[in-house]
Amino acid sequence: MGVKIGDLVKKRREIPLSGLEGRKIALDAFNTFYQFLAKVRQPDGTPLMTSWGEITSVHSGVLYRTANLLSQGIIPVYVLDGEPPEFKKETIEEREEKREEARKKWEEALARGDLEEARKYAQAALGLTPEMVEDAREILRLMGVPVIQAPSEGEAQAAYMASKGDVWASGSQDYDSLLFGSPRLVRNLTITGRRKLPGRDAYVEVRPEVIELRDVLEDLGIGREQLVILGILVGTDYNPGGVRGIGPKKALKLVTEKKTLEEVLRVVDWKFDVDPRDIFEFFMRPPVTDEYDTALRPPDVDGLVEFMVEGHEFSERRVRKVAEEVEKAYRRLSSVGGLEAWL
Repeated sequence: MGVKIGDLVKKRREIPLSGLEGRKIALDAFNTFYQFLAKVRQPDGTPLMTSWGEITSVHSGVLYRTANLLSQGIIPVYVLDGEPPEFKKETIEEREEKREEARKKWEEALARGDLEEARKYAQAALGLTPEMVEDAREILRLMGVPVIQAPSEGEAQAAYMASKGDVWASGSQDYDSLLFGSPRLVRNLTITGRRKLPGRDAYVEVRPEVIELRDVLEDLGIGREQLVILGILVGTDYNPGGVRGIGPKKALKLVTEKKTLEEVLRVVDWKFDVDPRDIFEFFMRPPVTDEYDTALRPPDVDGLVEFMVEGHEFSERRVRKVAEEVEKAYRRLSSVGGLEAWL
């Protein structure tokens, strides 16, 4: 879900995919995989699956969307979540309960033939499994795309890599990357294209947008510490919903006036079991690692075709075409100044 500060972020720049050519972008992998799981579906909301019932929506999204980024001259670096902080476990349990509720409503909508309603609930009904994640990792390995294992939150690791200059930006739908200190956030990177509006026979064009942390802080007139406090007030993955009665505008007013977390806590009614100081410390100094490699490797075309076709019933013609496009993209990218020069 992420922190809900979107209404306060006014300075954002839409950019075509071609405008990101020559950039490495660290993707919050789980956030991206969930997008694929939610969006790559049949008209009734049923996910793609094999004849034996294995869900392959994530496989499809990883293969085709990653290949598209490479063909546009963008090198994605997928960052996988590690162990979540202890105070996130309640949120994880609540998400599972909501998925179960959505699953029941999806089945009910299918039973009465309401495809629009079925698709809406289907998007929230399924969660990532360890098998999906491992298969996605293997697909990316065969494509030559870097995958990094974070010790904790993937967004924190991606933000750290961006702050060091090892990648150009973090890529996620959530704004947490800014709280973690990423100097630059790219949204809509893997969902670019036409998107149907819920409940309407209308579509909107979704384009990537770039948000600079520096611009956000200058526009709001606060520092990063105050941005983290603001996020905690409106709600994070570690205290969903935020402090009762405090929305983004009121939170901004509070942090502008009070400055520090201790001063803010004197005037708010904190009802969560987790200590807000622990959340603040986690955003400011999250567990990260320096042991990573962002290099793009030559793809294994035959291995990729075998894995997708024989292992998961994808079309050999389509997979081989995509694999050859990935191989062509690698040759082109590696010939332009050397891959080590890419940011």
